[in-house]
Amino acid sequence: MSVNKIAPSILAADYANFASELARIEETNAEYVHIDIMDGQFVPNISFGADVVASMRKHSKLVFDCHLMVVNPERYITSFAQAGADIMTIHVESTNHIHGALQKIKASGMKAGVVINPGTPVEALKPLLAIVDQVLIMTVNPGFGGQAFIEDCLDKVKAVSKLREELMLDFDIEVDGGVDNQTISSCKKAGANVFVAGSYLFKAKDLVSQVQTLREALND
Repeated sequence: MSVNKIAPSILAADYANFASELARIEETNAEYVHIDIMDGQFVPNISFGADVVASMRKHSKLVFDCHLMVVNPERYITSFAQAGADIMTIHVESTNHIHGALQKIKASGMKAGVVINPGTPVEALKPLLAIVDQVLIMTVNPGFGGQAFIEDCLDKVKAVSKLREELMLDFDIEVDGGVDNQTISSCKKAGANVFVAGSYLFKAKDLVSQVQTLREALND
């Protein structure tokens, strides 16, 4: 799964115009749309739930990369599968039953992803790597957009990439937080191939050109 993928984060878009924002994302030829789900408990903020994702699905054929920052995400697997999520990514820190939750995600027909926060060691991922389609390394603390990229997290990306090679596994490595046309190349060199960008992309009126700056940085 080494193909590079851009995943604009709709959390940074205009909430009042999701349909038109999804159309803008599709014009960029981005591979994914990243959808952050926050419950106000696992992280302080609240975003939206499966009903909003289902509404979005009516307006887009993009891959919906749903990142759940919620307590006990296993409670929501069925509803997100029914809403049209393609990938459901959940935090190691969010449940005592992470292995079973990931298995349930796959059984529901979605791809399964697992996330670690900046303060969580890579060792927490090792028992899970054989059953996931994607590993997300947070490069900021979750819950808020517009944060500065945490350089130390690149070591985690490198470590997960090394494990993938040593164990001869096949999963994507995603990074989320502070990704722009400067940091994205470092993430790629460390081993990432899925790049979530929010504030950097949506601060520009011309989303197509802004996504192109990321692609150019990846090709440098």
